[in-house]
Amino acid sequence: MTIEVRVPQLPESVADATLVSWHKQPGEAVARDENLVDLETDKVVLEVPAPVAGVISEIKLKDGTTVTSGQLLALIEESATVPGASAPAVMAAADGAAAPAQDAVRAAAPAGAAPGSTAPEAGGKLSPAAKRVAEENKVDPKSVVGSGRDGRVSKSDVVNHLAAAKDASPTPKSAALPPPAPAAEPRAGELPSATAVKPTLKGGRAEQRVPMTRLRARIAERMVQAQATQALLTSFNEVDLHLVNDLRARYKEAFEKQHGVKLGFMSFFTKACVEALRKFPAVNASVENNDIVYHDYFDIGVAVSTDRGLIVPILRDADQLSFAEIEKSIGNFAGRARAGTITMEELTGGTFTITNGGVFGSLLSTPIVNSPQSAILGMHKIQERPVAVDGQVVIRPMMYIALTYDHRIIDGREAVQFLVTVKQCLEDPARMVLGV
Repeated sequence: MTIEVRVPQLPESVADATLVSWHKQPGEAVARDENLVDLETDKVVLEVPAPVAGVISEIKLKDGTTVTSGQLLALIEESATVPGASAPAVMAAADGAAAPAQDAVRAAAPAGAAPGSTAPEAGGKLSPAAKRVAEENKVDPKSVVGSGRDGRVSKSDVVNHLAAAKDASPTPKSAALPPPAPAAEPRAGELPSATAVKPTLKGGRAEQRVPMTRLRARIAERMVQAQATQALLTSFNEVDLHLVNDLRARYKEAFEKQHGVKLGFMSFFTKACVEALRKFPAVNASVENNDIVYHDYFDIGVAVSTDRGLIVPILRDADQLSFAEIEKSIGNFAGRARAGTITMEELTGGTFTITNGGVFGSLLSTPIVNSPQSAILGMHKIQERPVAVDGQVVIRPMMYIALTYDHRIIDGREAVQFLVTVKQCLEDPARMVLGV
């Protein structure tokens, strides 16, 4: 029986997608729910699983094709088998290939682990990147333990699995090679021989033209749109983070032990921004035609850098989240964004954005607003600097912060006072607890 594989229903905000790569070719067997092809939208990569087990009989579209919802991708023969290979033979081959990797994982397990101790199960669903790495290195997905949600296997899980297998496998001793004979030094007044001089060859002036990915093209479009339609202006301030550092140092072990996540800076900055947004609602607003839309909720976008580009998952109702919930959510977003498993709904909306260029070493920048939002806060590198405190010069961990805002609805007074409020909350974290 021939089964059609079609493009799944795309979200309302997505008109089409690009077919990135096929993981199966005509004549190859597939299992039910096995990923067949990756589709890239403006924000995420979607996986198209096989609806049934069978054999790929025909692929209708090639890599790079733009597709829409419901478009035919491939045909699967449900009752077919791979020519020249019986099911037992295929299973035996798979088991034989998986055995060395499984033995390596067992050998690399901690020595103190009890035989009956609970451990994450292997064989979870693979992300697109993990699938490619596994196929390139001929790793049985069932032997890889996933660290993601519901046991999902990420690219890093496969890489760690390969490293464990390599460390556990015995490496044959290579034959000892005699050390190379030292080159004879030229006598005084004599130039080195031609063989002793390695000329430096100048590289060619090659060029390579590569089409933008959909995400990169969308980022470019949104950035240009923001610059063209909004009256953007940036204000700066600086923050002394020594009290935040003291709190993190004092409670980091207890916090991690109780909540299972490290206490980072993002939770402090998110809480500080929420307090500032309460006082200055225009910074949390947006423009629609000739109307200003004020939002009575605080959906904070957190910019995450991935191999595909920058994406901004949303912390819904950030004012209602604890420090631990914020840290867990951001860590979860970052891991799934880089694994390509974040959903479209998690990237939609948002009333304000925080971006941290400091993780890359940026000391100062002017971030661009994530339209249709009206403002974005830029964090930067923490750097120890001498500052004057009560008439004394002391060394403090300082950070420049920047607020880029839409001057059409946010006045300079509000923007500056917003930054001052963020500064006050971070330099005296008790304010965020007391709401003052």
